[in-house]
Amino acid sequence: MDKSSLYHKIAYINFIVRNSCIIMIDLLRQMAIFAKTIDHGSFRGAARELKLSPSVVSHHISQLEEHLGVALIYRSTRKLSLTADGSKLLAATQNMLASVEGELLRLSSTAAEPSGELRITLPAVLSQSHFVEAIADFSARYPRIQLSLDFSDTRRGLIDDHFDMAIRMMPKFKASPTSRRLFTVRRRLVAATSYLAANPAVHHPNDLLSLDWLSLAPVQHVPLSFSQTKKQAVRVKPDVHLSTNDAQSLYRLARTGAGLAVVPEFLAQHDVKAGVMEFVLPDWQLPSIDIFAEWPANAPKHGLIHLALNDFSKTYAKGAL
Repeated sequence: MDKSSLYHKIAYINFIVRNSCIIMIDLLRQMAIFAKTIDHGSFRGAARELKLSPSVVSHHISQLEEHLGVALIYRSTRKLSLTADGSKLLAATQNMLASVEGELLRLSSTAAEPSGELRITLPAVLSQSHFVEAIADFSARYPRIQLSLDFSDTRRGLIDDHFDMAIRMMPKFKASPTSRRLFTVRRRLVAATSYLAANPAVHHPNDLLSLDWLSLAPVQHVPLSFSQTKKQAVRVKPDVHLSTNDAQSLYRLARTGAGLAVVPEFLAQHDVKAGVMEFVLPDWQLPSIDIFAEWPANAPKHGLIHLALNDFSKTYAKGAL
Protein backbone atom coordinates (compact mmCIF):
# COMPACT_ATOMS: atom_id res chain seq x y z
CA MET A 1 0.00 0.00 0.00
CA ASP A 2 1.50 3.38 -0.99
CA LYS A 3 1.63 6.34 1.39
CA SER A 4 -1.09 8.20 -0.50
CA SER A 5 -3.60 5.34 -0.14
CA LEU A 6 -2.76 4.93 3.54
CA TYR A 7 -3.26 8.65 4.14
CA HIS A 8 -6.71 8.56 2.48
CA LYS A 9 -7.77 5.52 4.54
CA ILE A 10 -6.71 7.19 7.80
CA ALA A 11 -8.50 10.40 6.80
CA TYR A 12 -11.65 8.39 6.01
CA ILE A 13 -11.53 6.58 9.37
CA ASN A 14 -11.07 9.89 11.20
CA PHE A 15 -14.06 11.31 9.30
CA ILE A 16 -16.27 8.34 10.32
CA VAL A 17 -15.20 8.53 13.98
CA ARG A 18 -15.69 12.30 14.12
CA ASN A 19 -19.16 12.10 12.59
CA SER A 20 -20.17 9.19 14.84
CA CYS A 21 -19.18 11.26 17.88
CA ILE A 22 -21.22 14.21 16.61
CA ILE A 23 -24.26 11.98 16.06
CA MET A 24 -23.89 10.47 19.54
CA ILE A 25 -23.57 13.90 21.17
CA ASP A 26 -26.69 15.08 19.33
CA LEU A 27 -28.61 11.99 20.47
CA LEU A 28 -27.58 12.48 24.11
CA ARG A 29 -28.65 16.14 23.93
CA GLN A 30 -31.99 15.17 22.41
CA MET A 31 -32.55 12.49 25.08
CA ALA A 32 -31.87 15.02 27.86
CA ILE A 33 -34.31 17.50 26.27
CA PHE A 34 -36.89 14.71 25.93
CA ALA A 35 -36.59 13.83 29.66
CA LYS A 36 -36.84 17.49 30.69
CA THR A 37 -39.96 17.92 28.53
CA ILE A 38 -41.69 15.00 30.29
CA ASP A 39 -40.61 16.38 33.70
CA HIS A 40 -42.36 19.66 32.89
CA GLY A 41 -45.26 18.14 30.98
CA SER A 42 -44.95 20.62 28.12
CA PHE A 43 -42.56 21.99 25.49
CA ARG A 44 -43.00 25.46 26.93
CA GLY A 45 -42.03 24.44 30.48
CA ALA A 46 -38.92 22.60 29.28
CA ALA A 47 -38.01 25.50 27.00
CA ARG A 48 -38.13 27.95 29.92
CA GLU A 49 -35.66 25.93 32.00
CA LEU A 50 -33.39 25.06 29.06
CA LYS A 51 -33.50 28.66 27.76
CA LEU A 52 -34.65 27.49 24.33
CA SER A 53 -37.74 28.23 22.31
CA PRO A 54 -40.63 25.69 22.44
CA SER A 55 -40.20 25.12 18.68
CA VAL A 56 -36.53 24.15 19.19
CA VAL A 57 -37.47 21.75 21.97
CA SER A 58 -40.15 20.18 19.75
CA HIS A 59 -37.65 19.95 16.88
CA HIS A 60 -35.09 18.07 19.00
CA ILE A 61 -37.69 15.52 20.08
CA SER A 62 -38.92 15.09 16.51
CA GLN A 63 -35.32 14.50 15.41
CA LEU A 64 -34.91 11.89 18.15
CA GLU A 65 -38.11 10.13 17.06
CA GLU A 66 -36.97 10.18 13.44
CA HIS A 67 -33.56 8.73 14.34
CA LEU A 68 -35.09 5.95 16.48
CA GLY A 69 -37.92 5.27 14.05
CA VAL A 70 -40.59 5.29 16.78
CA ALA A 71 -43.07 7.74 18.28
CA LEU A 72 -42.13 8.81 21.80
CA ILE A 73 -44.85 11.34 22.66
CA TYR A 74 -48.51 11.74 21.80
CA ARG A 75 -49.08 15.46 21.27
CA SER A 76 -52.38 17.26 21.82
CA THR A 77 -53.38 20.89 22.33
CA ARG A 78 -53.71 20.33 26.10
CA LYS A 79 -51.04 17.88 27.16
CA LEU A 80 -48.30 15.44 26.23
CA SER A 81 -48.44 11.72 26.98
CA LEU A 82 -45.86 8.99 26.54
CA THR A 83 -46.08 6.12 24.12
CA ALA A 84 -44.93 2.67 25.29
CA ASP A 85 -41.56 3.26 23.59
CA GLY A 86 -41.40 6.70 25.16
CA SER A 87 -41.88 5.25 28.66
CA LYS A 88 -39.00 2.82 28.12
CA LEU A 89 -36.68 5.52 26.79
CA LEU A 90 -37.61 7.90 29.63
CA ALA A 91 -36.65 5.32 32.28
CA ALA A 92 -33.32 4.65 30.56
CA THR A 93 -32.63 8.37 30.11
CA GLN A 94 -33.38 9.19 33.76
CA ASN A 95 -31.01 6.44 34.89
CA MET A 96 -28.35 7.75 32.50
CA LEU A 97 -28.69 11.34 33.71
CA ALA A 98 -28.62 10.27 37.36
CA SER A 99 -25.46 8.23 36.76
CA VAL A 100 -23.74 11.08 34.92
CA GLU A 101 -24.63 13.64 37.57
CA GLY A 102 -23.45 11.34 40.34
CA GLU A 103 -20.19 10.54 38.58
CA LEU A 104 -19.47 14.19 37.82
CA LEU A 105 -19.99 15.02 41.47
CA ARG A 106 -17.73 12.16 42.55
CA LEU A 107 -14.95 13.09 40.14
CA SER A 108 -15.02 16.82 40.80
CA SER A 109 -11.56 17.67 42.03
CA THR A 110 -12.70 20.91 43.58
CA ALA A 111 -15.54 19.45 45.63
CA ALA A 112 -14.76 18.60 49.24
CA GLU A 113 -16.18 15.49 50.86
CA PRO A 114 -19.96 16.12 51.18
CA SER A 115 -20.95 17.31 54.63
CA GLY A 116 -23.84 19.03 56.36
CA GLU A 117 -27.32 18.13 57.58
CA LEU A 118 -30.04 16.47 55.52
CA ARG A 119 -33.54 16.30 57.00
CA ILE A 120 -35.93 13.77 55.41
CA THR A 121 -39.56 13.01 56.26
CA LEU A 122 -40.98 9.59 55.35
CA PRO A 123 -44.19 7.59 55.85
CA ALA A 124 -43.94 5.55 59.07
CA VAL A 125 -44.64 2.26 57.28
CA LEU A 126 -41.37 2.57 55.31
CA SER A 127 -39.47 2.02 58.56
CA GLN A 128 -40.29 -1.67 58.03
CA SER A 129 -39.08 -1.72 54.42
CA HIS A 130 -35.74 -2.28 52.70
CA PHE A 131 -35.63 1.45 51.98
CA VAL A 132 -34.13 1.83 55.46
CA GLU A 133 -31.15 -0.20 54.21
CA ALA A 134 -30.70 2.16 51.25
CA ILE A 135 -30.61 5.11 53.67
CA ALA A 136 -28.11 3.30 55.89
CA ASP A 137 -25.87 2.56 52.88
CA PHE A 138 -25.97 6.23 51.89
CA SER A 139 -25.05 7.25 55.43
CA ALA A 140 -22.11 4.84 55.45
CA ARG A 141 -20.79 6.22 52.14
CA TYR A 142 -21.02 9.82 53.36
CA PRO A 143 -20.15 9.79 57.07
CA ARG A 144 -19.86 13.59 57.25
CA ILE A 145 -23.52 14.05 56.30
CA GLN A 146 -25.77 14.23 59.35
CA LEU A 147 -29.06 12.53 58.50
CA SER A 148 -32.24 13.37 60.40
CA LEU A 149 -35.18 11.04 59.60
CA ASP A 150 -38.77 11.76 60.53
CA PHE A 151 -40.96 8.65 60.12
CA SER A 152 -44.52 9.87 60.48
CA ASP A 153 -48.02 9.15 59.21
CA THR A 154 -48.74 12.88 59.43
CA ARG A 155 -47.96 14.53 56.10
CA ARG A 156 -45.18 17.01 56.82
CA GLY A 157 -44.50 20.08 54.71
CA LEU A 158 -41.12 20.71 53.13
CA ILE A 159 -41.02 24.44 53.79
CA ASP A 160 -43.26 24.83 56.84
CA ASP A 161 -41.66 21.91 58.70
CA HIS A 162 -38.13 22.65 57.49
CA PHE A 163 -37.37 19.42 55.62
CA ASP A 164 -34.90 19.06 52.77
CA MET A 165 -36.64 16.08 51.18
CA ALA A 166 -39.96 14.29 51.57
CA ILE A 167 -40.58 10.68 50.62
CA ARG A 168 -44.25 10.25 49.67
CA MET A 169 -46.58 7.37 48.77
CA MET A 170 -49.51 7.48 46.36
CA PRO A 171 -51.20 5.14 43.86
CA LYS A 172 -50.45 7.17 40.73
CA PHE A 173 -47.41 9.43 40.76
CA LYS A 174 -47.13 12.33 38.31
CA ALA A 175 -43.61 13.59 37.66
CA SER A 176 -42.71 17.25 38.14
CA PRO A 177 -39.49 19.32 38.13
CA THR A 178 -39.27 18.87 41.92
CA SER A 179 -40.28 15.22 42.29
CA ARG A 180 -39.04 11.84 41.12
CA ARG A 181 -40.38 8.31 41.44
CA LEU A 182 -37.95 6.03 43.26
CA PHE A 183 -39.71 2.65 43.23
CA THR A 184 -43.08 0.96 43.54
CA VAL A 185 -44.50 -1.15 46.35
CA ARG A 186 -46.81 -4.08 45.69
CA ARG A 187 -49.99 -4.25 47.77
CA ARG A 188 -51.43 -7.57 48.91
CA LEU A 189 -54.64 -8.73 50.53
CA VAL A 190 -53.70 -10.56 53.74
CA ALA A 191 -55.33 -12.39 56.62
CA ALA A 192 -54.23 -14.56 59.51
CA THR A 193 -54.16 -18.28 58.73
CA SER A 194 -56.37 -18.86 61.77
CA TYR A 195 -58.97 -16.37 60.50
CA LEU A 196 -59.15 -17.98 57.06
CA ALA A 197 -59.52 -21.44 58.60
CA ALA A 198 -62.56 -20.28 60.60
CA ASN A 199 -64.37 -18.58 57.69
CA PRO A 200 -65.71 -19.51 54.24
CA ALA A 201 -63.05 -19.92 51.53
CA VAL A 202 -62.28 -16.92 49.32
CA HIS A 203 -62.05 -17.72 45.60
CA HIS A 204 -63.22 -14.44 44.06
CA PRO A 205 -63.17 -10.75 45.11
CA ASN A 206 -66.94 -10.86 45.56
CA ASP A 207 -66.43 -13.43 48.34
CA LEU A 208 -64.86 -10.67 50.45
CA LEU A 209 -68.21 -8.96 50.98
CA SER A 210 -69.27 -11.41 53.68
CA LEU A 211 -66.03 -11.22 55.70
CA ASP A 212 -64.64 -8.83 58.31
CA TRP A 213 -62.84 -5.96 56.64
CA LEU A 214 -60.04 -3.84 58.09
CA SER A 215 -59.07 -0.61 56.36
CA LEU A 216 -56.95 2.51 56.52
CA ALA A 217 -59.25 5.34 57.57
CA PRO A 218 -58.21 7.82 54.82
CA VAL A 219 -59.18 5.35 52.06
CA GLN A 220 -61.91 3.28 53.69
CA HIS A 221 -64.55 4.62 51.27
CA VAL A 222 -62.48 3.89 48.14
CA PRO A 223 -63.48 0.69 46.27
CA LEU A 224 -60.82 -1.95 45.67
CA SER A 225 -59.92 -2.95 42.13
CA PHE A 226 -58.72 -6.53 41.62
CA SER A 227 -57.37 -7.57 38.23
CA GLN A 228 -56.06 -10.62 36.41
CA THR A 229 -54.13 -10.84 33.14
CA LYS A 230 -56.39 -10.28 30.11
CA LYS A 231 -59.51 -10.19 32.32
CA GLN A 232 -61.72 -7.28 33.25
CA ALA A 233 -60.99 -5.77 36.67
CA VAL A 234 -63.42 -6.47 39.50
CA ARG A 235 -64.28 -3.61 41.86
CA VAL A 236 -65.60 -4.35 45.33
CA LYS A 237 -66.36 -2.19 48.35
CA PRO A 238 -66.68 -4.32 51.48
CA ASP A 239 -68.24 -2.82 54.61
CA VAL A 240 -65.46 -1.72 56.95
CA HIS A 241 -65.51 -3.53 60.29
CA LEU A 242 -62.55 -1.64 61.78
CA SER A 243 -60.41 1.25 60.57
CA THR A 244 -57.14 2.85 61.65
CA ASN A 245 -54.95 5.67 60.37
CA ASP A 246 -51.70 3.66 60.60
CA ALA A 247 -50.61 0.97 58.11
CA GLN A 248 -48.49 -0.90 60.64
CA SER A 249 -51.32 -1.13 63.19
CA LEU A 250 -53.64 -2.22 60.36
CA TYR A 251 -51.31 -5.11 59.64
CA ARG A 252 -50.97 -6.03 63.32
CA LEU A 253 -54.76 -6.11 63.65
CA ALA A 254 -54.98 -8.46 60.67
CA ARG A 255 -52.25 -10.60 62.23
CA THR A 256 -54.35 -11.06 65.38
CA GLY A 257 -57.15 -12.54 63.26
CA ALA A 258 -59.46 -9.50 63.31
CA GLY A 259 -60.15 -9.69 59.57
CA LEU A 260 -58.70 -9.05 56.12
CA ALA A 261 -56.64 -6.03 55.08
CA VAL A 262 -54.71 -4.63 52.12
CA VAL A 263 -51.13 -3.76 53.14
CA PRO A 264 -47.72 -3.26 51.50
CA GLU A 265 -46.34 -6.70 50.65
CA PHE A 266 -43.12 -6.22 52.63
CA LEU A 267 -45.05 -6.02 55.91
CA ALA A 268 -46.34 -9.58 55.56
CA GLN A 269 -43.56 -11.44 53.75
CA HIS A 270 -41.86 -12.84 56.87
CA ASP A 271 -45.13 -13.99 58.48
CA VAL A 272 -46.33 -15.58 55.23
CA LYS A 273 -43.14 -17.63 55.05
CA ALA A 274 -43.67 -18.61 58.70
CA GLY A 275 -47.24 -19.74 57.98
CA VAL A 276 -48.81 -17.19 60.35
CA MET A 277 -50.32 -15.08 57.57
CA GLU A 278 -51.54 -15.79 54.05
CA PHE A 279 -51.85 -13.81 50.84
CA VAL A 280 -55.55 -13.98 49.97
CA LEU A 281 -56.51 -14.23 46.28
CA PRO A 282 -52.83 -14.54 45.25
CA ASP A 283 -53.77 -14.77 41.56
CA TRP A 284 -55.43 -11.34 41.66
CA GLN A 285 -53.47 -8.09 41.60
CA LEU A 286 -54.13 -4.77 43.31
CA PRO A 287 -52.74 -1.46 41.99
CA SER A 288 -49.23 -0.81 43.29
CA ILE A 289 -48.18 2.26 45.26
CA ASP A 290 -45.57 4.67 43.92
CA ILE A 291 -42.85 5.83 46.30
CA PHE A 292 -41.41 9.17 45.22
CA ALA A 293 -39.26 12.00 46.49
CA GLU A 294 -40.12 15.70 46.62
CA TRP A 295 -37.70 18.56 47.25
CA PRO A 296 -37.77 22.38 47.29
CA ALA A 297 -37.61 24.14 43.94
CA ASN A 298 -34.52 26.10 44.97
CA ALA A 299 -32.46 23.03 45.95
CA PRO A 300 -28.89 23.29 44.52
CA LYS A 301 -28.39 20.82 41.67
CA HIS A 302 -25.10 19.62 43.15
CA GLY A 303 -26.12 19.81 46.81
CA LEU A 304 -26.87 17.14 49.39
CA ILE A 305 -30.50 16.72 48.31
CA HIS A 306 -29.62 15.69 44.77
CA LEU A 307 -26.70 13.62 46.03
CA ALA A 308 -29.12 11.55 48.15
CA LEU A 309 -31.76 11.54 45.40
CA ASN A 310 -29.37 10.17 42.79
CA ASP A 311 -28.05 7.61 45.26
CA PHE A 312 -31.55 6.32 46.05
CA SER A 313 -32.51 6.32 42.36
CA LYS A 314 -29.45 4.20 41.52
CA THR A 315 -30.25 1.74 44.33
CA TYR A 316 -33.77 1.23 43.00
CA ALA A 317 -32.98 1.48 39.29
CA LYS A 318 -35.11 -1.63 38.62
CA GLY A 319 -38.11 0.27 39.98
CA ALA A 320 -39.60 -2.09 42.58
CA LEU A 321 -39.17 -2.85 46.27
